[in-house]
Amino acid sequence: MYTLITVLIIITCLLLALIVLVQNSKGGGLASGMSSSNQIMGVRKTTDMLEKLTWGFAVALMVFCLFGTMMMPKGAANQEESSIIEQVSNTAVPTAPKAPSSPQQPAAAPAGNGAPTSSTGGN
Repeated sequence: MYTLITVLIIITCLLLALIVLVQNSKGGGLASGMSSSNQIMGVRKTTDMLEKLTWGFAVALMVFCLFGTMMMPKGAANQEESSIIEQVSNTAVPTAPKAPSSPQQPAAAPAGNGAPTSSTGGN
């Protein structure tokens, strides 16, 4: 059923696009080729028909979209969501990169006046 509604939406979109392209933005379009006023469908009736078709296809498109939303398979959406959650939970969390190490510097001399210190505790 969902596939049928999707196909109807695509067909309606194509027909709506064709009807809109047939119309002229200034009121001419398909009706401008009919110059005789005694034809069955005169200029005025053609523009009225194109306008009614435009509104009809627009309403049909909205209705099909609403039905398509209602008929959407529920299991597929839940399955897709759960697989995304599963992928996120299985992904390892990257650790922060280590700071770049600076080159080895020579050991600093002990602080003081530079005189040798004795380790013998006497005064």
